[in-house]
Amino acid sequence: MLTLDVNPGNKTYTVYIEKGLICRLGSMLKNTVKAEKVAVITDENVNGLYGKQVLNSLESEGFDTYLIVVDAGERSKSSSTLMKVYKELLDSKITRWDCILTLGGGVVGDLGGFAAATFLRGIPYVQVPTSLIAQVDSSIGGKVGIDLPEGKNLIGSFYHPEAVFIDTNLLNTLDERFFSDGMGEVIKYGCIKNRSLFEQLLNFKTKDELLSNMEQIILTCLNIKKEVVEQDERDTGCRMILNFGHTLGHAIEKYFDYITYTHGEGVAIGMYQITKKSEQMGITEPGTSQLLKEAFLKYGLPYELPQANINELINAIGTDKKSSGKYINIVLLKSIGECFVEKISQNKVFEFFSF
Repeated sequence: MLTLDVNPGNKTYTVYIEKGLICRLGSMLKNTVKAEKVAVITDENVNGLYGKQVLNSLESEGFDTYLIVVDAGERSKSSSTLMKVYKELLDSKITRWDCILTLGGGVVGDLGGFAAATFLRGIPYVQVPTSLIAQVDSSIGGKVGIDLPEGKNLIGSFYHPEAVFIDTNLLNTLDERFFSDGMGEVIKYGCIKNRSLFEQLLNFKTKDELLSNMEQIILTCLNIKKEVVEQDERDTGCRMILNFGHTLGHAIEKYFDYITYTHGEGVAIGMYQITKKSEQMGITEPGTSQLLKEAFLKYGLPYELPQANINELINAIGTDKKSSGKYINIVLLKSIGECFVEKISQNKVFEFFSF
């Protein structure tokens, strides 16, 4: 088993990474929290695959369980779904001495984590991420929240789990498109902080070879995030580098109503387009955007800007939460493995994003 301790602010929690871990989830949770009751929040797809197995494991260790199932997809990160979750937590008589367990991808983790942060002013929760994008990124760092019609993650909090349990065997049932979706975030980590990881991803010959190295890849990505989060928990400084590609990516997701593009697909487009632009401006090492293109082609991710009304995209960028007064913070590459944050004035956003 691989482990990683995360120490943001005044709290420490451990990430556990192991194939087959889900079979021992009940006993591992028993050693983590003192709760008697566990509310499992999941989506309809994951529930069909793993819901019964997780409940059985928890109940075998004496936990009383309550299952809350939401619709799959980004649209569940909404105030209406959150209200339904609150209602079910009330119906289950969950108290501040009980626990929430989020079983799913980034949507379930964000939604369930925000419910944990706000229900009864905060109750303990643990993350069991089932998608690659959640396993390598969103399950740690404490960012939880929901979307508004105006943009992603505009309502939220920083609220850390008691533990994160990662079973890489769960990736075997992940749809190919959503596996690629997660690879977008893996590639991001190579771009911003680890050139050797990026080169390793380009050199894998088969998916089996990639999967055989997946536990270590996940640990590498999470270790990068851990180090950044521990320096800047509240996302006001160096943590912004984790948003490489996200400013344009979030705008694309929103423009297409969170249906046409997944998060990883939007971010991939954002990473490539912003790097191609910064290369043209002489900021980024020549050939960097071509390397990104090769990686995205290898892992089935888009990179071309879709046909869209550029004015509407720019407006979506303007509401991004990384906006700071008269400026918006953009993450740019110097080269693969080295990045920095550039402040762009709001009146130059259109010029910068006119690809």
